[in-house]
Parts: sequence; C-alpha cells; structure tokens
Amino acid sequence: MSGLTRRPIAALAAACMLSAAFPDLSLAGPNTAKVAEKPVEKPGTRAAFTAEDMAAARPAGLDRPVRIPGDEPAAFQALIDDAPAAAEPWLVLSGGGEDGAFAAGLLAGWSAAGTRPDFGVITGVSTGALIAPFAFVGRPGDAPLREAYTTITAADVFEFGGSDVALTDTWPLKRRIDRAVTPALLQAVAAEHAKGRRLLVATTEIDSGRPVLWDLGAIAASAGPKGADPKALGLFRSIVLASSAVPGVFPPVAIDATLADGRAIRELHADGGTTAPFYLAPKRALTAALTGAQLVRIPARTVYVVVNNSTRPHFEMARPTTLSVLGRAMSAAIKAQLQDALALSGAFGRREGLDLQVAEIDGRFTATAPGPFDQRYMQALYAHGERLGRAGDAFTGQAGPGGQGEPQTLARR
Repeated sequence: MSGLTRRPIAALAAACMLSAAFPDLSLAGPNTAKVAEKPVEKPGTRAAFTAEDMAAARPAGLDRPVRIPGDEPAAFQALIDDAPAAAEPWLVLSGGGEDGAFAAGLLAGWSAAGTRPDFGVITGVSTGALIAPFAFVGRPGDAPLREAYTTITAADVFEFGGSDVALTDTWPLKRRIDRAVTPALLQAVAAEHAKGRRLLVATTEIDSGRPVLWDLGAIAASAGPKGADPKALGLFRSIVLASSAVPGVFPPVAIDATLADGRAIRELHADGGTTAPFYLAPKRALTAALTGAQLVRIPARTVYVVVNNSTRPHFEMARPTTLSVLGRAMSAAIKAQLQDALALSGAFGRREGLDLQVAEIDGRFTATAPGPFDQRYMQALYAHGERLGRAGDAFTGQAGPGGQGEPQTLARR
C-alpha cells in the first residue's frame, strides 16, 4: 500500500471523518469555493416546546408522514408493513466517515459482478446515510460515489472556527449537498419508493436525545413529479446534512416543524451515529431478542450489513496531548459500541431466522492515512471494497466482533 499503514479513528480528525462529503460529480475534488463566499448566518432563537409537542410535530410544509421515532418498535413495524418490497434483501450501511469508501467500492464491485440485489429496504447512518440515496437508485449511483470517496478533501467538508455550538463550520459540506441533492435525484428516489422500496436514514434529535428515522422516499414523493418542491427538497438536504453532524464538532441542523395548533418550532438534529453505529431495527427490539421476545418482525430473509470500520483492536502509542489521548479513547468507545450493536443484531437475527451477512474492514486491508480525508487512503480502501465486491467474498455469515466466519459469496437473493 505504498507505505501506508492502517490507523484508528483519532481525536477531532476522527470525529470529522464521521462526516464524509456528499457526492457531486461536477464538483468532485478539492473545494474551490472561496472563504469570501461563505454564507453569513446569524444564530437564531427557538421558541420553547415540550416533549409532548415534539412527539406531535410534523416537518413544516409537508402534508404526509415522513418520519417515525427510531426507538419505537410499533412505529417501525407499521412502516415496514406498509412497504411491499420489504421482503426483498435489506442493505444496512454504518457510519465511519472517510471509511465510507469501503461501502462505495463494495457497491461498485457488486454491480460489476452482476449479483447486487434490488434491495427492498436500505438504511443509513452518518456516512452510510450519505451513501444510501445513491445506493437506493442502483447502478447509476456508483459513479458519483466513486468520485466522492476517492477525491474528497477536508476543505470540502468543514472549516475550523465554529460557533457557540460547534468547533467547526460545515458550510462547504452544506453547499456540496445543495448542489448534489437535485430534483432529478429526488425523482429517481421517488420512482423507487413507488415500487414499494424504502430508503431510511437516521438522525438524532438533540432536545429529546432520541433517534429519528426518516423515510426519504416519502419526502422525495412529496417533492412532486419534477422533484422540485422547495419544502421537500430542502428537508431532504437538511436530513442528509444532519445525518453527519457530529455533536460538538459540527453544528446541529435546524429543521422547522409545525404543531397541531399551528405553532412553529425549530428542532435540532445531529448525527444518527450518536445513538447507534447502524440501524437495523429499534434498539429495544434488538435487546428484547436476547430474552426470546419479539417486538418487530422483519419480512426479509437476508440482511447485508456493511460496516465502514473495523472491530479489531489497533495498537498506536498515544502522544502526551489531550487530543491524542481523547482520540484513542474515542476509538475504543466507537469500537465497543460497534461490537455491542453487532452482538445485538446477531441475537436478533437468530431470533428472526435472518441470514445476516456482515462486511467490515477486516485484516485483509492494512492501509491507513496520515490524516483525515487522505485521497491515497480512500482510493486504496475503495479499490479494496471493489475487489471484494467483484470476487463476492466481502461478507461473513456471522454478526459479531472481528467479522469471524467464512466469507460468503454475494448473490442475488
């Protein structure tokens, strides 16, 4: 790997990597925007509201349900039961920042092999949420993902010098999202949604501390036949931005909502990875499976989980600095959270009789980058994922730490 050695997530750089930039073919590569073009926004005040208000709120300007509480099994079951294609294989995309190059390459290789399923449900968290819309529209989304995850730089995502609520400003990422999430993309997503497929992205609502699961296909359908309704288009973009807003590092995203009595409130949403590294089902349903209880039923028989990270421990001597020590601790915490999520998902899968296939960045890839959004590193990881996708041996048949188990051949199921 030309001298590169794989590194763990580290300090602020790692937190920033949780927000890989959204793909945009015409703007891929170093950000050419000038600092003078940065939009000037004054901090806004928010009207007070309660937990009960939040539960009844609906995104402003939309007349159809487009989200559910991500931690409520009954709401999740109703959403899935309303999806005719939910019995088809699922794709679950984890967070992981620049390591999203792994999933991007894997999808491209899978397409090239001709064995990539038409997924009935796709879920995404953090960088997985950025990938999910392009994975949802199928093979046409492969090229934009390649551009994003092999050419991105930190300048395309953020600049230091934040505000009262964050260490950085993500105006470059917002600008890229605004240019990438087009009416044409919403039209394509809406067309797939009409077939009974579902595109679900998780954010974390800051005031309640609860996950929110957004039905991006329903939002796209609300955008009209040309995908240009400003309310739906703006909400889609805001959710994509919020999905990668690492709390404290990147600013949360304000989403306007309306209460039943007509009052307007402003919600704050941040990275869905705050509450879970990936989203298969509400955590309460996953945990219940440990005791043999069934709170939700997944109609699919096969679920593919792509982990844009590694569960394996990685040794690296911490430097005597706050950021270095914090970075090592963050890396351990993220890996522990990921291991727990995989263990719970494994128990749930066994309870449900699911064929749960897991792909992670395992020992077959040994490269690292000298810094965040390093192009050589992302190109190497993308190529690795693509090779595995073509060969059909990315996934193992066991959900658990370390990706133990024999690699399974990718197949259309």
